[in-house]
Amino acid sequence: LIKERKKLIPKQDLQVDKKATKKIDIRLEKETRIYWVRAISGALSGLIGRLLFGLIGWWLLIWMLCFWFITPFFVSFIVYKYEYDKEEWSWKNIIKPGIGIFFLLFMIVSVITHTFLAFL
Repeated sequence: LIKERKKLIPKQDLQVDKKATKKIDIRLEKETRIYWVRAISGALSGLIGRLLFGLIGWWLLIWMLCFWFITPFFVSFIVYKYEYDKEEWSWKNIIKPGIGIFFLLFMIVSVITHTFLAFL
């Protein structure tokens, strides 16, 4: 009875979690990683800049811009060691992912930190 049932049920392929092999999948995976690194670095740079260094005004803006432009290149080339095609490579592909979330989290964290420090 069991053998007959096995014959009736078609063999299902076990789907093994395969890594992305297409170029678009690899690029999207890289951009996703950089996106989340930007989100974390935005929050941390706002917290560190205001809490530890006490930066306000123009100095905080310069601090934000340094993190904004330096962090993605550091992460791409030193931490993750991504290899880019020379024909397709552009610095814009490294800068673009996560600009919005970086700025949003930087502003939220630095404003909240500044508010707490101002009223304490």
